[in-house]
Amino acid sequence: MAREPGMSVRLKLTLSYAGFLMVAGALLLAAVWVSLLRYIPDGVAYGLPWFPPNRSDPLNGLSLPAAIVLWMLLLFGLVGGWLLAGRMLAPLDRITDATRTAATGSLAHRIELPGRSDEFRELADAFDAMLARLEAHVAEQRRFAANASHELRTPLAITQTLLEVAREDPTRDVGELVERLYAVNTRAIDLTEALLLLSRADQRSFTRVPVDLSLIAEEATEALLPLAEERGLTIETAGEVTAAVGSPALLLQLTTNLVHNAIVHNVPGGRVWVTTGAEGVTVENTGERLSAELVATLVEPFRRGSERVRTDHGGVGLGLAIVNSITAAHDGTLTLTPRDGGGLRVTVQLPTPAGDTRGRTAAG
Repeated sequence: MAREPGMSVRLKLTLSYAGFLMVAGALLLAAVWVSLLRYIPDGVAYGLPWFPPNRSDPLNGLSLPAAIVLWMLLLFGLVGGWLLAGRMLAPLDRITDATRTAATGSLAHRIELPGRSDEFRELADAFDAMLARLEAHVAEQRRFAANASHELRTPLAITQTLLEVAREDPTRDVGELVERLYAVNTRAIDLTEALLLLSRADQRSFTRVPVDLSLIAEEATEALLPLAEERGLTIETAGEVTAAVGSPALLLQLTTNLVHNAIVHNVPGGRVWVTTGAEGVTVENTGERLSAELVATLVEPFRRGSERVRTDHGGVGLGLAIVNSITAAHDGTLTLTPRDGGGLRVTVQLPTPAGDTRGRTAAG
């Protein structure tokens, strides 16, 4: 925003301080003047030409010292105000320098203003916290962009290889080539749609309406039941009405990702438990033993776990990352804990609608 040049804050504070001293000095001299008037003899009015001068009048000769005092106060106010304003505004200069540094793209700089808490130090601490969040967010976005580029490059490279082989070998089975190209293209489309969904969740560009998480959990479970039966898994659902506020489409995607993740990362003949209640939505599954360190990284994009292998239904490595983004966009909490017997327990708790005081208990 273009602004016209004006006085600096330091100059304004200096003039204000000097003006305050001048007013205070003038009031003090006026008070002294009024007090001395009480000593004037009766019938004598000081300063009136038709009365003879009274040499014993205490007010005689007071004007010159008063003027000198006022000039001294003005000079003291200007010099002292300038020095005091500079000292008081020194933290603001450091904050301004840090802001200009951050504007150049350097987010590693911190103000770290020393001293006890006051308004400037609270502002500096808030600015440092904002810079830390921005630095972490930018680093995450760069890492995500690099991973996304790598994941998108893989199907394109496979497609190019298949086409080169087909061009060099005209006798190659066209049907097999089409099937492989179709599979690679499907995976690229799934990855692109997942990236778009993740971006939509991060931007919070959706309408919030009242929803029942138990109905959403049932819909997601029914949609993935054929996949579970194909793998020989058993899905158990339980729970009561669980009210929340959010996007039905995004919350359905969240629950679907949780159930899908529990199915594809399971063991033959394993089980999946989907419950809703006071804790929100909880999805558990049997599976391999997972360390707490590994579980903590599963919400990062394109992380499938070091022991997990990619299958036909293995997704694109964004399942839990999308869950995490949708949960954050709904101001909820996501908790991942490894199960003692193997597998994973994931709980998503969302804020309840205002005025909803119904007690609900999660079914075990």
